[in-house]
Amino acid sequence: MTVDFVHMTYETTASPSSPHRISIVVPVYQGEKTLPAVVAELMEYTQPSVSPDGNPFVVSEVLLVFDHGPDGSAGVIRDLAEKYDVVRGVWLSRNFGQHPATLAGMASAGGDWVVTMDEDGQHDPAAIPALLDTAMQNQSTLVYANPSNKPPHGFLRNAASVGAKKMVSALLSSNDAANYQSYRLLTGEVARSVAAYAGNAVYLDVALGWIASNVSTCPVALREEGDRQSGYKLRSLLSHFWRMVISSGTRALRLVSLIGALFALMGICLAIYLLIAYLTGHGAGQQGWTSTMIVILISTGAILFSLGVIAEYVGVNVNMAMGKPAYLIVSDPAVGPLGRRPEALPQRHNATQAAGGTTPHA
Repeated sequence: MTVDFVHMTYETTASPSSPHRISIVVPVYQGEKTLPAVVAELMEYTQPSVSPDGNPFVVSEVLLVFDHGPDGSAGVIRDLAEKYDVVRGVWLSRNFGQHPATLAGMASAGGDWVVTMDEDGQHDPAAIPALLDTAMQNQSTLVYANPSNKPPHGFLRNAASVGAKKMVSALLSSNDAANYQSYRLLTGEVARSVAAYAGNAVYLDVALGWIASNVSTCPVALREEGDRQSGYKLRSLLSHFWRMVISSGTRALRLVSLIGALFALMGICLAIYLLIAYLTGHGAGQQGWTSTMIVILISTGAILFSLGVIAEYVGVNVNMAMGKPAYLIVSDPAVGPLGRRPEALPQRHNATQAAGGTTPHA
């Protein structure tokens, strides 16, 4: 008996003139003081708007993912959901962390695009039109906000962040890690697919890099955090970094095999050198030292090389546990959000004018 599998997608064929529907996902841990202002800013874009490049868009939903923080965020989410029709709370069973909370919001989103942003007001909603324009210009399924100013954190945290991203870039042999930001825009199809397969231990941006094509960045000025303490302590930051390293793949494990091969080569070279020295009468040293060193170097190299091979098998299973797909079927980009072209639409709100800019192209 054969079983036919039907590929289903959330994406629907839309008219080229229909606005891009954008879902906003905000993981909430300590948002009691800052969340109302962030949502109020987002409400400006819940009416049809036009980006500077003439791309029509509308914020169709705002998903506030409650991650069981220590403040009164739950009550604020309920109040905002009652006040605004487009606001919806996503309730997690316990505290899982920023990335799992973001994945939960992405899985619940139904828009053509998904924008993820923080709760603290650091991410300016006025940058959303520019993120969309960058995606359309470059035909990118993922666009990161690239801070045009120094992040409003301490020197040590900023330096540690830059260093961690450079290290992961080296492990991944990719420059994308240097662009990792929690303020990002991605197609709804990619967002929901990643949320469906990503494992518990995976670092979200690494998982996005597995399938996102033509990743781009857009310059965005970061604002000061709102009136609250950062939810990131030293322990959580180290855990965040370690998850990023572990998710980076098996490249680091291959170093074990390389070191083992080098040790074995050193042992062989030393054996040849000492043998020549012995035969020519130039050998010196304690009795048995030659054979001991050769055995140590060659056996150490063999052990490390064997561990490297085993590590490769472990790495394959780690990738499977993290949900790294062998492939991902998506809809034709020409009939998705990237295939739309700017057209004049009746609108009640102009995005650029709201941001203090000039009149966009119609």
